[in-house]
Amino acid sequence: MAYELAKETLPLYSHPKSPHRFTQPQLAACLLMMYYLDLSYRDMEEWLLATDKVCEVLELGRVPDYSTLAYANQRLLKIGQLNRMNRALLDKLELEEEAVASDTTGYPTTQASAYYRSRSGLTMREYRKGAYAVGIQSLLILAWRQGIGPGHDSVFLGGLRRDARRYTRPRHWIMLGDAGFDGKDVRPTDLIPPIRRGGNIVDPERKARADLVDTARLDGLFGQRWKSETVMSVIKRKFGDAIRARRRNLQQREPIIKGLVYNIHV
Repeated sequence: MAYELAKETLPLYSHPKSPHRFTQPQLAACLLMMYYLDLSYRDMEEWLLATDKVCEVLELGRVPDYSTLAYANQRLLKIGQLNRMNRALLDKLELEEEAVASDTTGYPTTQASAYYRSRSGLTMREYRKGAYAVGIQSLLILAWRQGIGPGHDSVFLGGLRRDARRYTRPRHWIMLGDAGFDGKDVRPTDLIPPIRRGGNIVDPERKARADLVDTARLDGLFGQRWKSETVMSVIKRKFGDAIRARRRNLQQREPIIKGLVYNIHV
């Protein structure tokens, strides 16, 4: 599936006079499988050497070495390309979601375990944050954003809403989220609890939204927000809970790559 998506959205070669040893879709599919299997570049090369059937599906006459995969990762899996691949995947499914659940999660930029960090006195002052909008019926990621944490989640709400609208019922869908998304982009019909800052809610619009959320809790609709937590749990357990790249431009892409790999997996 990754190979087919790459062929739809990528040209075969970056230049007419390139060596033409591998096509760009072949390398992109190898990289997405590498993130899916949570392997390093060298381990991915060895894995491809041991799996002739996968090489046959990818039409590989030879296996790319680890340095070729590393260079391809810098050139191919950019955020715009990842967005096009995800859009091509979701458009085929013709989704029409009634509600979208949004949430964020943090990815540490070191692969050291939490136990080692606590014993050695290391503190995680900065981490990569992935924001995902998940369809509650399909459990697919409809939109994503990335940033640096710690920080407020409300900055992601507008972008998630714009991208997720493409796969929802026209004018009849609901955005779900926790109180971290409460900000200027929140609409009165959003099921996002308003933050209580040292007292009761006075603003009539915020109070009406709080009552709407309370009603949704009783109806069970607000509980659907936990499906976004489930998706992020699957991503971290299957594809790794840390950012492997060391360069900042590559770190920005990993939360989005993990989201695309999850959609292909589902």
